[in-house]
Amino acid sequence: MHPHGEGAHLVERFYADIWNRADETAARAILAPDLEFRGSIGDALRGLDGFLAYVRKIHGAFADYRCRIDDIIAAEKRVAARMTFAGIHRAPLFGEAPTLKPVSWPGAAFFTIEGSRIARVWVLGDTESLKRQLGLI
Repeated sequence: MHPHGEGAHLVERFYADIWNRADETAARAILAPDLEFRGSIGDALRGLDGFLAYVRKIHGAFADYRCRIDDIIAAEKRVAARMTFAGIHRAPLFGEAPTLKPVSWPGAAFFTIEGSRIARVWVLGDTESLKRQLGLI
């Protein structure tokens, strides 16, 4: 048993396996097929295929993309996490040509667990900080 509960374990896998390793098999194992997702840069979508396309988009925009969990709070079916996103800007983002700069920005995410899967994810990323690092602000 995970010390913070099964929900926290799913969220840790969400970042370690899906985001840090881009493991689509893990995504299909721990995410609900009709996943509701709002990403850190504002994209909102529903369904596993759309989510996986978003993961590919972010990994395409950032080389060495990583999510680090800085804090996690878990209740029975709800989990909140504070994290840091980081990577090297290698493809157009926000209309900005690749800068090849290493960037990092903070975020917070709220998860809803249904059964043994993540059903909803709402993420807020500090896009102003990211845009400032890209020279857009």
